[in-house]
Amino acid sequence: MRVTDTDLALAAALADAAGAAIRPYYRADHGLEAKDDASPVTLADRAAEAAMRTLIERAFPADAIIGEEYGTKEGTSGRAWVLDPIDGTRAFISGRPIFGTLIALVIEGWPMMGVIDQPILRERWTGVMGKPTLFNGKPAATRRCADLGKALLATTSPALFDDSQLHAFEHLDGAVMSTVLGGDCYNYGCVASGWLDVVVEAQLKLHDFAALVPVVEGAGGRMCDWQGDPLTADSVGEVVAAGDPARIEEILEALACRGH
Repeated sequence: MRVTDTDLALAAALADAAGAAIRPYYRADHGLEAKDDASPVTLADRAAEAAMRTLIERAFPADAIIGEEYGTKEGTSGRAWVLDPIDGTRAFISGRPIFGTLIALVIEGWPMMGVIDQPILRERWTGVMGKPTLFNGKPAATRRCADLGKALLATTSPALFDDSQLHAFEHLDGAVMSTVLGGDCYNYGCVASGWLDVVVEAQLKLHDFAALVPVVEGAGGRMCDWQGDPLTADSVGEVVAAGDPARIEEILEALACRGH
């Protein structure tokens, strides 16, 4: 399950290619459409994923590709490149630079390498399991949080929770110092760099969270589901990221209060 230097070089090339495809559409005519599930998609989403898929197929034709826009290409290697060309399309179409491109290498179901790339601010977090996370080439580190009551919590939108999940989130919201909304994948980069303490989300798909796990954990944080189990390709999409692993049990205890 080793991530090689070749894998890292390809991940960087994928992020570069996605950024080059996205930037011309930012705060410009991006061809917004609604997908079947009513979520937004733009020409930039499709161009970025197509560019990344071309590079992967050329470098590792036996690897699977799982992308938000163009689905799954089966592989035979036990490795899958998991792509979300624009995580935070609503931010992108609003001209807000808090979206990101997500690139993960999942090996035998486990997220082993992840990239969060913000192509407008040109900020990039790169994580490999077992190695320090890098932010624009320099080590990133989460911050300690000795008291959950002093934590800064983030989620993209409470509207993305079902009723029981929302009840649990509100319980956690009442236990922290403050909560910020919006941010999508950018929040997890902020956890890795020590600017946020906790992110909690639900209804995520593999392409939404696979890249985040190596980034946050390589910076000293912890990611898990709402039951405290590791995040894998089989996870249901309830996600917790904590900059200080010592706060995980308190966070999970709050999220266990789902109401009826």
